[in-house]
Amino acid sequence: MMKKLFSLVLAAMLLMGVCAAIAEGDLEYVQGKGTLVVGITDFAPMDYLQDGEWIGFDADMAKAFAASLGVKAEFVEIDWDNKLLELANKSIDCIWNGMTLRPEITDATACSKPYANNAQVIVVPKAVADQYQTAEAAAKLQFAVEAGSAGQDQAEAYGFSYTPVNAQTDAVMEVKAGSSDAAIIDALMAAAMVGEGTSYEDLTYTIGLNSEEYGVAFRAGSELAEKLNEFFAASWKDGTMQACAETYGVSAAIIPQE
Repeated sequence: MMKKLFSLVLAAMLLMGVCAAIAEGDLEYVQGKGTLVVGITDFAPMDYLQDGEWIGFDADMAKAFAASLGVKAEFVEIDWDNKLLELANKSIDCIWNGMTLRPEITDATACSKPYANNAQVIVVPKAVADQYQTAEAAAKLQFAVEAGSAGQDQAEAYGFSYTPVNAQTDAVMEVKAGSSDAAIIDALMAAAMVGEGTSYEDLTYTIGLNSEEYGVAFRAGSELAEKLNEFFAASWKDGTMQACAETYGVSAAIIPQE
């Protein structure tokens, strides 16, 4: 907990320190170097590798947004717990990875409007799923959660015992291996990653613990957040956002953009 608090405080200090310098210059900075560096994790169906290329709803939309700015999207896998530090020190230009709009993010960065709905859900072995249909029933379980994630927030809010891991995919693997009883991950990932027709057919997800919205974070004061809002609105109007969502099976989660 102290490590997380220290990271948040340091990130906030760095972000405030660069805010004045980038308030009118982040777009120029990105266009000057010719790349929009996007901080991600391996998170199907939003960002994932296929034949050496990052694809997914978020990845495809990021590529199109970068193109609208006259630059190319470059994807960098980050430690999710350090995402604000990565953004502040310009290792990345935005966090675009099924990112929940939590206060620690919205208070320290310039965020886009919400573009998708989501929830945190509990993943357990299918054989015991009927035993864990309420948060109260799941309270005795040992959870795996991605460090610095909305899943960790929910584990703490419910008073669950948990082990932090590097990524949501790692949390699912912990359950598969029997190292943890359950995981808390994004509903969109759970729908794509566990159950029939997936690599984790013996796992399933049970209850939703909350409701939340996804957005994209840029450095504090960056004009790129409003540029993205304009891009989202145009993409919704011409139907390309809906088509992309259909490709990756997330149409029901997408929030109409205006």
